[in-house]
Amino acid sequence: MTARNRRQSAWIFLAPMLIVLSLVAAWPLARTLFYSTTNATLIDMADYDFVGLGNYLGYSNGRWYGLLTDPQWLLALRNTLFFAFVSVAIETVLGVAIALLVNARLPGRGLMRAAMLVPWAIPTVVSAKMWAWMLNDQFGIVNDMLLRGGIVEAPLAWLGSAGLAMASMIAVDVWKATPFVAMLVLAALQTLPRDCYEAAQVDGIAPAKLFFRVTLPLIRPVLTVAVIFRLLDAMRMFDLAYVMTGTNDATMTLSVHARQQLVDFQDVGYGSTVSTTLFFMIVLVTALYVAALKPLGRNP
Repeated sequence: MTARNRRQSAWIFLAPMLIVLSLVAAWPLARTLFYSTTNATLIDMADYDFVGLGNYLGYSNGRWYGLLTDPQWLLALRNTLFFAFVSVAIETVLGVAIALLVNARLPGRGLMRAAMLVPWAIPTVVSAKMWAWMLNDQFGIVNDMLLRGGIVEAPLAWLGSAGLAMASMIAVDVWKATPFVAMLVLAALQTLPRDCYEAAQVDGIAPAKLFFRVTLPLIRPVLTVAVIFRLLDAMRMFDLAYVMTGTNDATMTLSVHARQQLVDFQDVGYGSTVSTTLFFMIVLVTALYVAALKPLGRNP
């Protein structure tokens, strides 16, 4: 079979999936893009005026207005980027470390592999509610353990103060999502050729140097996929922030901000603008990340 025939066969097999995606993803996205150029509301979505790019950035009566000048949106943007990059960075380091540990020939590693999947298997809403109870400043088990251990003198408002609330959200996300990274990296580790490591042991190469010069370049493609998936998930994170802290400004993400505009304020036009901007941000971050890794992939 020629390369052209293989491409044609691939498009034929992909056609049903592309049709379904166009119905369940492309059409809602197109409507969101459309409504972002209007002042539509939930009260009467049929009665609206076109405002062009005014929801994004406009100028009237000597002042700028729109999404890019909204202090609450800028705060949600900062929270989202901080949450995404910090949590994904920690998850990547811990995921690789756990995968290396589980991949070693240790007793009980089968049980360890099964146990580390438990956080990932629990739905995010359930995890968020469970941790919200555990972190409660009055009856939470975390404060109780810290008080009994003499680590703190008074209960901490984990979800009531700005710094602790964001740190708590990141910790819960790391607890839940690290197994995803670890399992992908573990699958990559188990496909590596053993002769490279046997030769390295004979030559007496230090384990740290072996990891950075041999293991890491070989697992880089899988690690790239894991990081991209986690970045996508973290940047559009909604359920964890909304369940744990609601619409608190200190932890409000872009998805929570979009929900607030669409549901609480019933502003379909502005809420669609927030959602559209988030979509293009995710596309941009993914494209930049993949482009930055291409040179590394050619020259490991």
